[in-house]
Amino acid sequence: MDDAKRQDLEKRVNEAIDMVRPYLVADGGDIQFVELTEDMVVKVQLLGACGSCPYSVQTLKNGVEQAVRKQIPEIKEVVSA
Repeated sequence: MDDAKRQDLEKRVNEAIDMVRPYLVADGGDIQFVELTEDMVVKVQLLGACGSCPYSVQTLKNGVEQAVRKQIPEIKEVVSA
């Protein structure tokens, strides 16, 4: 993947993450983009209350991953870094 495409995808991923961020902040947490891998996997870090919540995997898969993949279908998965 060339640099221009990577930068465009990372920008779009961050925009999608920004759409779900208010829900996480409302529960005392936050999220940080870490990396977009060559195989189209987004790595993020859940912060604050979301980082230690027993439902963080569900939040990641059912909330964040769905939002990102809806905006950017070529993303295969969102995982915790």
